[in-house]
Amino acid sequence: MSLKKLLVSLISCLFLVQVAMADVVKLRANHPERYVVVKGDTLWDISAHFLQDPWLWPKIWHINPEIKNPHLIYPGDVINLVFIDGKPQLRLERKGRPVVKLSPTGRIEELHTAIPTIPADAIRQFLKRPSILTKEELDRAPYIVANDGGHLIAGSNEKVYVRGIQDSVINRYNVIHEGDAYRDTDGEILGYEALNVADARLLERGDPSTLYLKSTSREILIGDKVIPARDDTEIDPYFTPTIPDIEINGSIIAVLDGVSRIGQYHTVVLNRGRKDDIKVGDILASYQAGESIQDPIGEDHDEVTLPNEQSGTLMVVRVFERASYALVMRATRTIRINDAVRNPTSVRNL
Repeated sequence: MSLKKLLVSLISCLFLVQVAMADVVKLRANHPERYVVVKGDTLWDISAHFLQDPWLWPKIWHINPEIKNPHLIYPGDVINLVFIDGKPQLRLERKGRPVVKLSPTGRIEELHTAIPTIPADAIRQFLKRPSILTKEELDRAPYIVANDGGHLIAGSNEKVYVRGIQDSVINRYNVIHEGDAYRDTDGEILGYEALNVADARLLERGDPSTLYLKSTSREILIGDKVIPARDDTEIDPYFTPTIPDIEINGSIIAVLDGVSRIGQYHTVVLNRGRKDDIKVGDILASYQAGESIQDPIGEDHDEVTLPNEQSGTLMVVRVFERASYALVMRATRTIRINDAVRNPTSVRNL
């Protein structure tokens, strides 16, 4: 075997070991035997009562095909920890009903009552979140050529005229404003922030087409782009966390809302997307770069770089072609732009 093939084989083996380590279910030392679900709980928080790594709950929650919607959990339900053949399993006990197995699969049908994976407020923020579009997508998008009455800006309950609408079926659109460029660590542009500034309804097709602005969040300008309205149902409130089955090595390149300190439930932008096989629900760990210090003891007092330290746990919530949004599920130390992100390797409760 050549040296190159040997190195490739060793790297592959190391990655498989890493995935296996990240996939080991370990219970918390002080885990309860049962837990009563209360209003405001999330599946992540409930799992954190039992597991060192909450994202591993799919490993011990299993579907029972005889139960309709077994993934739905409600306040008042009781979660019991049992052991089958020495392995932990979480089961649901509902008053007046038999004990059933839990499943993390499927979609929530009654979000207003069922327990979501993450807090409802964190879910709702993605319904109006900006998108990330490539330069090509922006160049192809229809654009506002004029506002009703010849005004330079438009607002709610006004009409705008749009060139480039070819679709003969879609009637609902979003007006977007091109925001900042998202750049990779080497400076390459991965996409542009597409700010959703208005919801619009098609009044008449043509060249130009006429759109009615139903609601706006800022002034609508000539040149703003128009894209088909995103269906709110594409934001699934029932995220199922998974450990990526491929090795991910990326970075945090931006944070939404301009916050200076990144913490729990803040949204960060990653420089990995659909082309990198990133999926919604992927769990990644963020790593703070080790600080470079001068050795105060050694004779040469040379510079030493401290090891990278895991700073938090992220869950991917929206994926675009070359970038993605991830929600900070927990931060154990300061998370910064340019921090590395990769597959989780530890089984600590992060």
